[in-house]
Amino acid sequence: MMKAAVLHEHGGPEVLKYEDAPRPEPKDDEVLVKVIAAGVNPVDTYVRQGMRSKSGTDNGPMIIGYDIAGIVEKTGAGITKFKVGDAVYAYLPIARGGGYAEFAIAKEGEMSLKPKNIDFEKAAAVPLAGTTAWQALIDTAKLERGQTVLIHGGSGGVGSFAVQIAKARGAKVIATASTANQDLLKQLGVDQPIDYTTTKFEDVVKEVDVVLNTVRGDTLRPSYGVVKKGGIIVSITDEPDPAECAKHGIRGSRLMAHPDARAIEELTKLIEANKITPIVSETFPLQDVAQAHQQMETHHTRGKIVLKIAQDPKG
Repeated sequence: MMKAAVLHEHGGPEVLKYEDAPRPEPKDDEVLVKVIAAGVNPVDTYVRQGMRSKSGTDNGPMIIGYDIAGIVEKTGAGITKFKVGDAVYAYLPIARGGGYAEFAIAKEGEMSLKPKNIDFEKAAAVPLAGTTAWQALIDTAKLERGQTVLIHGGSGGVGSFAVQIAKARGAKVIATASTANQDLLKQLGVDQPIDYTTTKFEDVVKEVDVVLNTVRGDTLRPSYGVVKKGGIIVSITDEPDPAECAKHGIRGSRLMAHPDARAIEELTKLIEANKITPIVSETFPLQDVAQAHQQMETHHTRGKIVLKIAQDPKG
Protein backbone atom coordinates (compact mmCIF):
# COMPACT_ATOMS: atom_id res chain seq x y z
CA MET A 1 0.00 0.00 0.00
CA MET A 2 0.96 3.68 -0.26
CA LYS A 3 -0.36 7.09 0.80
CA ALA A 4 -2.23 9.08 -1.86
CA ALA A 5 -4.78 11.85 -2.34
CA VAL A 6 -7.78 9.86 -3.58
CA LEU A 7 -10.88 11.11 -5.35
CA HIS A 8 -14.04 9.09 -4.62
CA GLU A 9 -16.46 11.69 -6.04
CA HIS A 10 -16.34 14.96 -7.97
CA GLY A 11 -16.68 18.23 -6.10
CA GLY A 12 -14.77 20.95 -4.24
CA PRO A 13 -11.21 20.66 -2.88
CA GLU A 14 -12.52 18.81 0.20
CA VAL A 15 -13.28 15.67 -1.88
CA LEU A 16 -9.53 14.92 -2.12
CA LYS A 17 -8.91 12.40 0.69
CA TYR A 18 -5.43 11.61 2.02
CA GLU A 19 -5.55 7.85 2.60
CA ASP A 20 -4.06 4.43 1.85
CA ALA A 21 -4.29 3.20 -1.73
CA PRO A 22 -2.93 0.14 -3.56
CA ARG A 23 0.61 0.65 -4.84
CA PRO A 24 0.65 0.23 -8.65
CA GLU A 25 2.67 -2.50 -10.39
CA PRO A 26 4.43 -1.59 -13.65
CA LYS A 27 3.50 -3.52 -16.81
CA ASP A 28 6.20 -4.43 -19.35
CA ASP A 29 6.17 -0.98 -20.97
CA GLU A 30 5.92 0.97 -17.70
CA VAL A 31 8.17 2.43 -15.03
CA LEU A 32 7.26 2.67 -11.33
CA VAL A 33 8.43 6.00 -9.90
CA LYS A 34 8.82 6.77 -6.20
CA VAL A 35 7.36 10.27 -6.25
CA ILE A 36 9.32 12.98 -4.38
CA ALA A 37 7.18 15.89 -5.61
CA ALA A 38 4.12 16.44 -7.83
CA GLY A 39 2.98 19.55 -9.68
CA VAL A 40 -0.51 21.05 -9.33
CA ASN A 41 -2.12 22.42 -12.51
CA PRO A 42 -5.43 24.08 -13.40
CA VAL A 43 -6.48 20.90 -15.23
CA ASP A 44 -6.27 19.00 -11.91
CA THR A 45 -9.07 21.18 -10.54
CA TYR A 46 -11.20 20.63 -13.67
CA VAL A 47 -10.84 16.85 -13.39
CA ARG A 48 -11.64 17.00 -9.66
CA GLN A 49 -14.84 18.89 -10.48
CA GLY A 50 -15.80 16.38 -13.19
CA MET A 51 -15.34 18.84 -16.04
CA ARG A 52 -13.12 16.53 -18.12
CA SER A 53 -14.62 13.52 -19.90
CA LYS A 54 -12.83 10.16 -19.72
CA SER A 55 -11.63 10.99 -16.24
CA GLY A 56 -14.77 10.15 -14.29
CA THR A 57 -14.75 8.33 -10.97
CA ASP A 58 -17.43 6.01 -12.42
CA ASN A 59 -14.94 3.15 -12.30
CA GLY A 60 -14.26 3.68 -8.61
CA PRO A 61 -11.73 5.87 -6.82
CA MET A 62 -9.07 7.67 -8.84
CA ILE A 63 -5.80 9.50 -8.18
CA ILE A 64 -5.26 12.68 -10.16
CA GLY A 65 -1.98 14.56 -10.77
CA TYR A 66 -0.08 14.75 -14.06
CA ASP A 67 3.38 16.13 -13.13
CA ILE A 68 5.83 14.03 -11.14
CA ALA A 69 9.50 14.10 -10.21
CA GLY A 70 11.09 11.20 -8.38
CA ILE A 71 13.27 8.11 -8.54
CA VAL A 72 12.78 4.97 -10.61
CA GLU A 73 11.74 2.21 -8.17
CA LYS A 74 11.08 -0.60 -10.65
CA THR A 75 11.02 -1.08 -14.44
CA GLY A 76 8.91 -3.30 -16.69
CA ALA A 77 10.63 -5.91 -18.87
CA GLY A 78 10.41 -3.75 -22.00
CA ILE A 79 12.03 -0.63 -20.54
CA THR A 80 15.42 0.23 -22.05
CA LYS A 81 15.93 3.97 -21.39
CA PHE A 82 15.68 4.03 -17.59
CA LYS A 83 17.01 1.97 -14.71
CA VAL A 84 16.26 1.65 -10.99
CA GLY A 85 17.70 4.63 -9.10
CA ASP A 86 17.45 7.13 -11.98
CA ALA A 87 16.16 10.59 -11.02
CA VAL A 88 13.35 11.36 -13.50
CA TYR A 89 10.41 13.65 -14.20
CA ALA A 90 7.29 12.97 -16.24
CA TYR A 91 4.04 14.34 -17.68
CA LEU A 92 1.35 11.71 -17.08
CA PRO A 93 -1.68 11.62 -19.42
CA ILE A 94 -5.01 12.91 -18.09
CA ALA A 95 -6.65 9.53 -18.74
CA ARG A 96 -4.25 7.81 -16.30
CA GLY A 97 -2.95 10.44 -13.87
CA GLY A 98 -1.74 9.06 -10.56
CA GLY A 99 0.69 11.83 -9.55
CA TYR A 100 -0.75 12.66 -6.10
CA ALA A 101 0.72 9.53 -4.53
CA GLU A 102 3.90 8.03 -3.09
CA PHE A 103 4.29 5.88 -6.23
CA ALA A 104 3.12 6.47 -9.80
CA ILE A 105 3.34 4.77 -13.20
CA ALA A 106 4.99 6.45 -16.20
CA LYS A 107 5.93 5.31 -19.71
CA GLU A 108 9.15 6.05 -21.59
CA GLY A 109 7.36 8.41 -23.99
CA GLU A 110 6.22 10.60 -21.06
CA MET A 111 9.46 11.07 -19.12
CA SER A 112 13.06 12.21 -19.11
CA LEU A 113 16.00 12.17 -16.74
CA LYS A 114 15.61 15.05 -14.26
CA PRO A 115 17.80 18.11 -14.93
CA LYS A 116 20.91 17.82 -12.73
CA ASN A 117 20.89 21.45 -11.61
CA ILE A 118 17.42 21.68 -10.01
CA ASP A 119 15.78 19.88 -7.09
CA PHE A 120 12.79 17.54 -7.29
CA GLU A 121 10.28 20.25 -6.30
CA LYS A 122 11.37 22.53 -9.14
CA ALA A 123 11.48 19.55 -11.51
CA ALA A 124 7.87 18.62 -10.63
CA ALA A 125 6.79 22.09 -11.79
CA VAL A 126 8.07 21.53 -15.33
CA PRO A 127 6.56 18.67 -17.36
CA LEU A 128 2.92 19.63 -18.07
CA ALA A 129 3.26 23.42 -18.16
CA GLY A 130 6.67 23.34 -19.86
CA THR A 131 5.51 20.84 -22.50
CA THR A 132 2.36 22.92 -23.12
CA ALA A 133 4.46 26.06 -23.69
CA TRP A 134 6.86 24.12 -25.97
CA GLN A 135 4.05 22.55 -28.04
CA ALA A 136 2.35 25.96 -28.38
CA LEU A 137 5.36 28.09 -29.34
CA ILE A 138 7.72 25.65 -31.06
CA ASP A 139 5.59 22.80 -32.48
CA THR A 140 2.47 24.85 -33.36
CA ALA A 141 3.56 28.48 -33.88
CA LYS A 142 7.07 27.53 -35.18
CA LEU A 143 8.50 30.55 -33.34
CA GLU A 144 11.83 31.70 -34.81
CA ARG A 145 14.69 33.98 -33.80
CA GLY A 146 13.87 37.63 -34.40
CA GLN A 147 10.09 37.17 -34.26
CA THR A 148 7.87 38.89 -31.70
CA VAL A 149 5.47 37.01 -29.41
CA LEU A 150 2.74 38.36 -27.12
CA ILE A 151 2.07 36.06 -24.15
CA HIS A 152 -1.16 36.61 -22.22
CA GLY A 153 -0.55 35.54 -18.61
CA GLY A 154 3.24 35.62 -18.59
CA SER A 155 3.55 35.06 -14.84
CA GLY A 156 1.46 31.87 -14.63
CA GLY A 157 2.56 28.26 -14.97
CA VAL A 158 2.52 27.91 -18.77
CA GLY A 159 3.24 31.62 -19.32
CA SER A 160 6.43 31.69 -17.25
CA PHE A 161 7.84 28.75 -19.25
CA ALA A 162 6.67 30.29 -22.55
CA VAL A 163 8.50 33.55 -21.82
CA GLN A 164 11.76 31.69 -21.13
CA ILE A 165 11.41 29.35 -24.13
CA ALA A 166 10.77 32.34 -26.43
CA LYS A 167 13.77 34.23 -25.02
CA ALA A 168 15.99 31.16 -25.45
CA ARG A 169 14.76 31.00 -29.05
CA GLY A 170 15.90 34.58 -29.68
CA ALA A 171 12.41 36.09 -29.95
CA LYS A 172 11.23 39.46 -28.63
CA VAL A 173 8.74 38.88 -25.81
CA ILE A 174 5.78 41.04 -24.80
CA ALA A 175 3.80 39.67 -21.86
CA THR A 176 0.82 40.65 -19.71
CA ALA A 177 0.39 40.16 -15.96
CA SER A 178 -1.16 41.98 -13.01
CA THR A 179 0.57 44.80 -11.12
CA ALA A 180 1.83 42.35 -8.47
CA ASN A 181 3.61 40.23 -11.09
CA GLN A 182 5.37 42.93 -13.14
CA ASP A 183 8.61 42.24 -11.22
CA LEU A 184 8.42 38.56 -12.19
CA LEU A 185 7.97 39.45 -15.89
CA LYS A 186 11.13 41.58 -15.70
CA GLN A 187 13.02 38.84 -13.84
CA LEU A 188 12.05 36.37 -16.61
CA GLY A 189 13.48 38.73 -19.25
CA VAL A 190 10.28 40.07 -20.83
CA ASP A 191 11.18 42.90 -23.27
CA GLN A 192 7.85 44.72 -22.92
CA PRO A 193 5.93 43.93 -19.71
CA ILE A 194 2.28 45.08 -19.71
CA ASP A 195 0.17 45.58 -16.58
CA TYR A 196 -3.26 44.53 -17.83
CA THR A 197 -4.95 46.26 -14.87
CA THR A 198 -3.82 49.70 -16.10
CA THR A 199 -3.08 49.26 -19.83
CA LYS A 200 -5.03 47.73 -22.70
CA PHE A 201 -2.50 45.62 -24.57
CA GLU A 202 -4.16 46.44 -27.92
CA ASP A 203 -3.27 50.12 -27.37
CA VAL A 204 0.48 49.42 -27.11
CA VAL A 205 1.03 46.26 -29.18
CA LYS A 206 0.92 45.81 -32.94
CA GLU A 207 2.26 43.56 -35.70
CA VAL A 208 3.34 40.59 -33.58
CA ASP A 209 4.11 37.23 -35.21
CA VAL A 210 2.58 35.08 -32.49
CA VAL A 211 0.02 35.48 -29.70
CA LEU A 212 -0.04 32.79 -27.00
CA ASN A 213 -3.20 32.97 -24.89
CA THR A 214 -2.92 31.13 -21.56
CA VAL A 215 -5.78 32.94 -19.79
CA ARG A 216 -9.55 32.72 -19.88
CA GLY A 217 -11.92 35.58 -20.53
CA ASP A 218 -11.96 38.27 -23.15
CA THR A 219 -8.29 38.49 -24.19
CA LEU A 220 -8.86 36.72 -27.52
CA ARG A 221 -11.24 39.30 -28.97
CA PRO A 222 -8.77 42.24 -29.02
CA SER A 223 -5.86 39.91 -29.95
CA TYR A 224 -6.83 39.36 -33.62
CA GLY A 225 -5.98 42.95 -34.52
CA VAL A 226 -2.43 42.92 -33.07
CA VAL A 227 -1.17 39.97 -35.14
CA LYS A 228 0.53 40.68 -38.48
CA LYS A 229 -0.86 39.05 -41.63
CA GLY A 230 0.29 35.44 -41.83
CA GLY A 231 0.81 35.30 -38.05
CA ILE A 232 -0.84 32.93 -35.59
CA ILE A 233 -2.82 32.93 -32.34
CA VAL A 234 -2.38 29.80 -30.21
CA SER A 235 -4.77 29.47 -27.28
CA ILE A 236 -4.66 26.83 -24.54
CA THR A 237 -8.05 27.94 -23.17
CA ASP A 238 -10.74 29.17 -25.59
CA GLU A 239 -10.90 28.38 -29.31
CA PRO A 240 -9.80 31.27 -31.57
CA ASP A 241 -12.70 32.44 -33.79
CA PRO A 242 -12.10 31.14 -37.36
CA ALA A 243 -14.08 34.04 -38.90
CA GLU A 244 -11.99 36.66 -37.05
CA CYS A 245 -8.77 34.88 -38.03
CA ALA A 246 -9.84 34.78 -41.69
CA LYS A 247 -10.79 38.48 -41.59
CA HIS A 248 -7.31 39.44 -40.35
CA GLY A 249 -5.43 36.98 -42.57
CA ILE A 250 -4.02 35.03 -39.62
CA ARG A 251 -4.19 31.46 -38.35
CA GLY A 252 -5.77 30.33 -35.09
CA SER A 253 -5.12 27.15 -33.17
CA ARG A 254 -6.41 25.74 -29.90
CA LEU A 255 -3.77 23.55 -28.32
CA MET A 256 -4.59 20.46 -26.29
CA ALA A 257 -1.19 19.51 -24.88
CA HIS A 258 -0.13 15.87 -24.55
CA PRO A 259 2.79 14.00 -22.96
CA ASP A 260 5.89 14.04 -25.13
CA ALA A 261 9.29 12.91 -23.89
CA ARG A 262 11.01 14.79 -26.75
CA ALA A 263 9.67 18.13 -25.50
CA ILE A 264 10.69 17.31 -21.91
CA GLU A 265 14.21 16.42 -23.10
CA GLU A 266 14.44 19.81 -24.89
CA LEU A 267 13.30 21.54 -21.69
CA THR A 268 15.94 19.57 -19.74
CA LYS A 269 18.67 20.97 -22.04
CA LEU A 270 17.43 24.54 -21.55
CA ILE A 271 17.20 24.11 -17.76
CA GLU A 272 20.72 22.63 -17.58
CA ALA A 273 21.97 25.56 -19.71
CA ASN A 274 20.35 27.94 -17.16
CA LYS A 275 18.04 29.33 -19.86
CA ILE A 276 14.91 28.18 -18.01
CA THR A 277 14.32 28.41 -14.26
CA PRO A 278 11.07 26.86 -13.01
CA ILE A 279 9.14 29.29 -10.76
CA VAL A 280 7.62 27.56 -7.72
CA SER A 281 5.59 29.96 -5.58
CA GLU A 282 4.27 27.53 -2.96
CA THR A 283 4.77 23.97 -1.79
CA PHE A 284 2.31 21.93 0.29
CA PRO A 285 2.63 18.50 1.89
CA LEU A 286 0.44 15.90 0.17
CA GLN A 287 -2.00 15.82 3.10
CA ASP A 288 -2.72 19.55 2.49
CA VAL A 289 -3.68 18.96 -1.16
CA ALA A 290 -7.11 20.60 -0.64
CA GLN A 291 -5.35 23.88 0.31
CA ALA A 292 -3.18 23.62 -2.81
CA HIS A 293 -6.36 23.33 -4.92
CA GLN A 294 -7.96 26.31 -3.16
CA GLN A 295 -4.90 28.41 -4.06
CA MET A 296 -4.95 27.14 -7.67
CA GLU A 297 -8.60 28.16 -7.99
CA THR A 298 -7.82 31.81 -7.18
CA HIS A 299 -6.36 31.88 -10.77
CA HIS A 300 -3.61 34.18 -9.49
CA THR A 301 -0.77 31.75 -8.91
CA ARG A 302 2.76 32.95 -9.69
CA GLY A 303 4.49 30.16 -11.57
CA LYS A 304 3.61 26.79 -10.08
CA ILE A 305 2.31 25.09 -6.94
CA VAL A 306 4.00 21.82 -5.95
CA LEU A 307 3.10 19.01 -3.54
CA LYS A 308 5.99 17.65 -1.49
CA ILE A 309 5.44 13.91 -1.16
CA ALA A 310 8.73 12.48 0.13
CA GLN A 311 12.14 13.68 1.27
CA ASP A 312 14.83 14.12 -1.36
CA PRO A 313 17.11 11.11 -0.72
CA LYS A 314 20.15 13.38 -1.09
CA GLY A 315 18.78 15.81 1.47
